[in-house]
Amino acid sequence: MSPPRIFDSDCDGDTLVIMLLGDVSTLIPEHARVELNQALEKLRPPEVKHVVVDFEQIGYFGSLMLGSLHIIWKRVRQSGGRMALCNVSPTGREVLRVARFDTLWPICGSREEALATVRQDRRQAG
Repeated sequence: MSPPRIFDSDCDGDTLVIMLLGDVSTLIPEHARVELNQALEKLRPPEVKHVVVDFEQIGYFGSLMLGSLHIIWKRVRQSGGRMALCNVSPTGREVLRVARFDTLWPICGSREEALATVRQDRRQAG
């Protein structure tokens, strides 16, 4: 029996949207890595170079998810893109704050806001 899926992904124009379907900590790290790599195969600059990670379906996450975010971020930086998080629960925001990951990427209230944020011209962003 295969483990439950944790990541789902879809492209929205030039942005890969990664949806978290469940608690990553329930997976064996190797399974999480395989799933994440499958999702990141869709990141193909210059056509698809930004990433939005949508936390809508999970409330809490731990170190395995933080590690996954770091892997995603490294790939996005290599592609010259930007990354944003959205629909993060208050508990999730606290986890990101404690890890100081809240300073790395915008945390948006909705997927639409996150998509607009990553697509924003850097000159307009300040």
